[in-house]
Amino acid sequence: MYVTLFVVGLVVIVSTVAGLAEHFGRNGPLLLVAVGIVVSFVPGMPKLHLDPDVVLFGLLPPLLYAAAIRTSLIDFRANRQAILLLAVGLVIFSTVLVGLVTWWVIPSMTLAAGMAFGAVVAPPDAVAATAIARRVGLPRRVVTILEGESLVNDATALVALNTAIAAVTAHSQRVPFLSIGGSFLLAAGGGVLIGLGAALVLGLVRRFIQDPVLDTILSFVAPFAAFVPAQAIHASGVLAVVVTGLVLGHKAPLLQSASSRIAENTNWRTIGFLLENAVFLLIGLQLRGILDGVHTLHVSLLNTLVSCLAILLAAVLVRIAWVFAAALVYRSGTAKMREHAWSWPVATVVSWAGMRGVVTLAAVFLLPPQTPQLAALRLAAFVVVAGTLMIEGLTLPALVRRLSLPGPSLAEDALQTAALVTNASRAGLTKLDQLRTDSDPDEVIEQLRERATRRSNNAWERLGRADAELETPSAAYRRLRITMLAAERASILAARDKGVVDGEVLRVALAAVDVEESLLDRIEDAEGRMDNELVAPPNDDDDCRHLREAPRIARAQTPGACAQCLVEGTRWVHLRLCLACGTVGPYVHDGDPLQPLTRVVEHLDLERYFSETTHPVMRSVEPGEAWRWCYEDKVLG
Repeated sequence: MYVTLFVVGLVVIVSTVAGLAEHFGRNGPLLLVAVGIVVSFVPGMPKLHLDPDVVLFGLLPPLLYAAAIRTSLIDFRANRQAILLLAVGLVIFSTVLVGLVTWWVIPSMTLAAGMAFGAVVAPPDAVAATAIARRVGLPRRVVTILEGESLVNDATALVALNTAIAAVTAHSQRVPFLSIGGSFLLAAGGGVLIGLGAALVLGLVRRFIQDPVLDTILSFVAPFAAFVPAQAIHASGVLAVVVTGLVLGHKAPLLQSASSRIAENTNWRTIGFLLENAVFLLIGLQLRGILDGVHTLHVSLLNTLVSCLAILLAAVLVRIAWVFAAALVYRSGTAKMREHAWSWPVATVVSWAGMRGVVTLAAVFLLPPQTPQLAALRLAAFVVVAGTLMIEGLTLPALVRRLSLPGPSLAEDALQTAALVTNASRAGLTKLDQLRTDSDPDEVIEQLRERATRRSNNAWERLGRADAELETPSAAYRRLRITMLAAERASILAARDKGVVDGEVLRVALAAVDVEESLLDRIEDAEGRMDNELVAPPNDDDDCRHLREAPRIARAQTPGACAQCLVEGTRWVHLRLCLACGTVGPYVHDGDPLQPLTRVVEHLDLERYFSETTHPVMRSVEPGEAWRWCYEDKVLG
């Protein structure tokens, strides 16, 4: 009964606090930590002892897998140098230096125990990094690096921790650094191989599964299918889960049906939401039990807190020193190294994004009972976790704003989406022309053409609408169709209530309505992640002299048409206007939907015109679009 009430209460508190934080624009993870601390001191509330096996074997695999399947393997590979620099180099550096500080500030501490504790607090947490980094509008490359670091660094830390624990249990004052290196190579290599093997086996099985329910079950099994075998042979279960998730996420469009991918995405979003937020609540709930353990020490609580704060300061400063030293080395190195060097603002943000989480609290409970000053180390782990979450987590948004780091541009996202969808629609139409036969009804072919064209047009409609209240045709279609579907559902339910239709027939009819409505909801949800006003941010114009000086509109020489297309008898696609002379030209398909933004936008008839006339700024003159582009500075405005 107690376990049931605890789980239900945990879910209710997590959902309520996270939902309120989202509604009022507050930091949900930090609020959950604070709520957990308060709840832990409620009279009658039993002390919660966090079982490390529950975290490391129950929570960690699904959390890592949920993050890994959403992480782009291409982006991970492109930033692998930076990720390994932080996930391996920084963790080892932090383990050694924080371990030395711990050995120095806590009385009766052995060097081996200090190094074990250094490994405990060395890795930033995957959940904390993801939850906070995505909320502060960091550049996508920085988010990818932080997520990649937090996915991999646990493997480095756990190998170092296990080796140091072996030294502690052997009552040795020496830390076998060579043994750590060998253990890491074994753990890393074994984890990667098992992860690839698990992905291969699961991928082969997935090819024969079409039922979304069975595919979802397989998805739930995947993280444990990689984690358990790796741990059994003393390889890194963390790396095995991450590799499996990255590979299966990358191959999902080829291995899964559309229905299975949608179901998996929805299910893992739900699981991830509950587990991620529950982790922060569990962090806060640990405080009371940890403080009770400190009272058994023969050292005053004040002196223990001072030692804990010194360790927290060391953990923060070590990361800052490593990141800035690495940035300096890369900026002073070879030409190839300078290509991958971070700017100083990026290095500042990365150095300040070292939030620890529940893995640190779980790992500290892995320390053996004979560890000197164990209660003090547990309090120090909590201070490091809570301190980094509160100090760095609260100040990171202000730091990002202060450094003026450019976050993801919603306007550029929409422009690339429109170009990508247009190229995809044209590929589909080309395939249709290849497949159609004389026996195919003309009205069916026309419907297919109209549907493909509408998808492309819907994407372009969202670009740079001049007025926030202007409703696009696709939005109007969704609004009216949802109203129609509600009336259809009411009619079916009325027939059900009269008892004149068989129940199975009713379920099929309702399912058809629900499927169509769910598709409309998913489209709206995806588009809702973009700003309703998809014009470039106001400060973009300040970065480009040509955009500042160019007018917002100019008189078109051929309003609503491309003069060249009229002469040639061809059809234009999405007209653009030169703001210097009024020349009108269309968007031109270049055959490569994966080019960077500059290439997608530049590939217009007006690009050639710009090279001849040096007129730098054009704008879209499609209905409802208001975005401009500077060819010279490559800036959207």
